[in-house]
Amino acid sequence: MATLRLLVADDHEVVRKGLCALLEEQPGWEIAAEASDGREAVEKAKKVKPDVTVLDIGMPFLNGLEAARQILKEVTNTKILILTMHDSDSLIREVLNAGARGYVLKTDAGSDLVTAVDALRRNKTFFTPKVAQMVLDGYLKKDPKPDEVEAPGARLTPRQREIVQLLAEGKSSKEVAVALCLSVKTAETHRANIMRRLNCHSVSELVRYAIRNKIIEA
Repeated sequence: MATLRLLVADDHEVVRKGLCALLEEQPGWEIAAEASDGREAVEKAKKVKPDVTVLDIGMPFLNGLEAARQILKEVTNTKILILTMHDSDSLIREVLNAGARGYVLKTDAGSDLVTAVDALRRNKTFFTPKVAQMVLDGYLKKDPKPDEVEAPGARLTPRQREIVQLLAEGKSSKEVAVALCLSVKTAETHRANIMRRLNCHSVSELVRYAIRNKIIEA
């Protein structure tokens, strides 16, 4: 298996070095770059093009969410893992909207960081148990926002649910086509129909739908 190249960004040097040491213990994983603030993280990401980028949210100059958005524009293949001390519902939504595929609390990093990075490496999403529960609670609350409720007409066929799962796991239309033995054009048509039917305008919205409807595990 090819070497997994990582970028780790955290403004606290002791924390950053500890994260790097933990990750480098894994066979075939290497720290391609470190950054101490968001702007440096963006520049380093453009230079080294990491497979997985671990970002602290509360960094100077450019916070982790903005850094994530900019990195994903420049390095579309990298997977973003957010590492933070905070766990509010609104922040979790922002993390998903920014395009991050994983969210780990720093208090859980010792037990979950390696598992999270490995999940992202395999094109899956990862949320620590506490965050996963908050995500689900947020979408199962009694008075959800209108766009967070599955419309009665938005029922999906089994094939459509398969496609939603693949898309939510980060697969491209071509990868969906290969996995389901479809033409790329047919896969793209399914994708467009699903996004329109669910009123989703981005993959992050589709991921939230998939989590909310238990199509993928948080």
